[in-house]
Amino acid sequence: MLHIQPWKIELVAPERLQIEWSDGQVRQYLVVELRENCPCASCREKRKTPPGSVMALPVISQKEAQPLRITQMDPAGRYAYAIHFSDGHDTGLFTLESLRDLGSPVS
Repeated sequence: MLHIQPWKIELVAPERLQIEWSDGQVRQYLVVELRENCPCASCREKRKTPPGSVMALPVISQKEAQPLRITQMDPAGRYAYAIHFSDGHDTGLFTLESLRDLGSPVS
């Protein structure tokens, strides 16, 4: 179990989240990177599905056509965060371990 905890979480730009961790590490995350790595069951299944025809045009909702943003972020105990995205997706629980693995360190 990871004993390192987030000290500070903030949106440093509409498309970029920053987390300062209790061990002093600071990491930044692109919102699109978080959304693409959503750990919920439906997103994991979607990532396993072979890509469709390159000629097929996807149908997207009006929300999905807008720039992707984080609209809300709620702690789930002391082990994860539920991230709500502007495209309406909000079912993924991002564990602290997964958040530590994603993003890029800030020097």
